[in-house]
Amino acid sequence: MKKIVLICIIGLTLFSCSKQQKNDSKKATKAENLTQKQIMGKVIDNNLPTIGILIFEGVIINEVIAPLDVFSNPSSDEKHLFNVITIATDNKTYNSAHGLKIKPDYIIGNVPKLKVLVVPSSYNPADQTSDKKLVEFVKEQNKTTEYIASHCAGAFLIGETGIANNKEIVTYVTGGEYLKADYPNLKVADDSKVFVVQDGKFISSNGSLVSYIASFDLLEKLTSKEHRKFVETSILFDRIKEK
Repeated sequence: MKKIVLICIIGLTLFSCSKQQKNDSKKATKAENLTQKQIMGKVIDNNLPTIGILIFEGVIINEVIAPLDVFSNPSSDEKHLFNVITIATDNKTYNSAHGLKIKPDYIIGNVPKLKVLVVPSSYNPADQTSDKKLVEFVKEQNKTTEYIASHCAGAFLIGETGIANNKEIVTYVTGGEYLKADYPNLKVADDSKVFVVQDGKFISSNGSLVSYIASFDLLEKLTSKEHRKFVETSILFDRIKEK
């Protein structure tokens, strides 16, 4: 009798495991069939313009945080004015230059229409300028975006694409001579005196915390001086400016 009960229990267990495996298999198949937007894409409001921020291995994180912080803040009547998303070449976790890990909201090839593309930097810009996917993506986005912002050595990726030839641009402090040597068709501003430059649709900065100033300059152009002041106050940036 005990043997019969034991056999029944084993049989039920195997059936249960088999059924669970089939369910898991169905779930896995269903997940594979989901679109990227359903799996990893941040939910966006199609009625709002979208700001896209590139990320990659070794990205300088405050050049990602600055535009994210500035453009994600709501208005004084608590309305969001922009979608803000991060974009990368692959769906994986990236390490910033200072160790913070970040995963993209979207990958290249499945990105919503952008109003602004933000190009941050790394301490080894050759990694970005030699990445054909990144170069081609920036070129394509230049055809449809209203603005392209670069920070620090992000100017080298802009230079590699050729989209800002004959436009004024600035890079990190002491980096201007290198940028000019690599991309002589750019009008490279004196980075010892200039920290933010706008020429047409291109806005560039020295990077790091100066990325906040460039982001606020762009925010004002896209909204109003009043909204800029409101967001500066909201994140206490106005207190830093007073020092």
